[in-house]
Amino acid sequence: MRLRSFLLRAGISVALVALPAGTARRPRYGGTLRIEVGASLSSIDPAVAARSPDEAAAKRRLDALVWEDGTRDLTSSGTAPSGPFRIAEWDPGKHATLAANDGYPGGRPFVDLIELRMGRSARDRLLDLEANKADVAEIPAEQARRAAERGVRISASEPDELLAIVFSGGRPAAEDARVREAIAQSIDRLAIVNFILQKEGQAAGGLLPQWSNGTAFLFPTGRDLAAAKERWSEIHGSAKIVLGYDSGDALEQMIAERIVVNVREAGVFLTPEANMPGSASSARLDARLIRLRMPSPYPRAALVSFLAVTGPLSGLDAIPPLADPASPQQIYDLERMVVSSYRVIPLVWLPEVYGLSARLRDWKPPAAGGGWPLADVWLEGESK
Repeated sequence: MRLRSFLLRAGISVALVALPAGTARRPRYGGTLRIEVGASLSSIDPAVAARSPDEAAAKRRLDALVWEDGTRDLTSSGTAPSGPFRIAEWDPGKHATLAANDGYPGGRPFVDLIELRMGRSARDRLLDLEANKADVAEIPAEQARRAAERGVRISASEPDELLAIVFSGGRPAAEDARVREAIAQSIDRLAIVNFILQKEGQAAGGLLPQWSNGTAFLFPTGRDLAAAKERWSEIHGSAKIVLGYDSGDALEQMIAERIVVNVREAGVFLTPEANMPGSASSARLDARLIRLRMPSPYPRAALVSFLAVTGPLSGLDAIPPLADPASPQQIYDLERMVVSSYRVIPLVWLPEVYGLSARLRDWKPPAAGGGWPLADVWLEGESK
């Protein structure tokens, strides 16, 4: 009533409408939450390495649902889970059932069970959402707009996955700074965002997103084809440059092919090559597309993690370590040093996109490095 009085004094007409009985939405206990992901998890044991970035992310989120205090003893059935759920069934790579942990200190979750289906293709996940066979399903960012047009309820996180080019340290073409700079200046990041990602993403000029460190706007993202041509004109007799991408990643393939078109307009002869991660053919790549998912929303932690991956690949592993704690200026200076070397070329930021069922309530997009927020979600129409 206070709000209504205030609005009336301001000259704003207000009408109060009584809701029919039973329309108030209060959280309810019960039901089975159905989740589908593309990764196939062989284990959530921290000692077992993930085979891909997608598996690592899913593993971290599943792990956070079962364990919260950092104490894990997966060999002992007597160790009680500290998270909101416990693993009731586990079929490696295919299926898992999580049951609500009645002893969870934060309060029992609303849903009774979580049914997790793994290894589901993007097409199958979307079809299951449309057929009401899933409540939460990962959707590739580049397919989010199309899914929304088909009536799927969409949720997107802050952009927290960086797609970048990393040059291979020691390769002759990659060791010429003029080559790296010419390629960086010739790439049309906005076209990648607008046409390939269907505007579900952001152009990246730096190694950290604007929402995390607040300085991303200081790194230009525009294309400078004239400067790229001028830089390339200084190079004579350069051999073709091979850009590798993950053979199982359709998005990386599309972006690699778009980059090839861009750089050839500057006169650079770049060729894309599908590559299986860890294969012997990786040794002949001059550069490769790489995905870097933020393990934390905090800029220092994210930057340190990114450099731990890109440093050994690009020859940047000799850069000075970042102080802990680090000031915003120290973080920016290190980020600027890496970007200015052109050994790592940031391209675009991608959000995590999920399709949601109509009955799911109180879902919040996961934070960078965080777990799925499933302790507080509930299902409309379910009751114990």
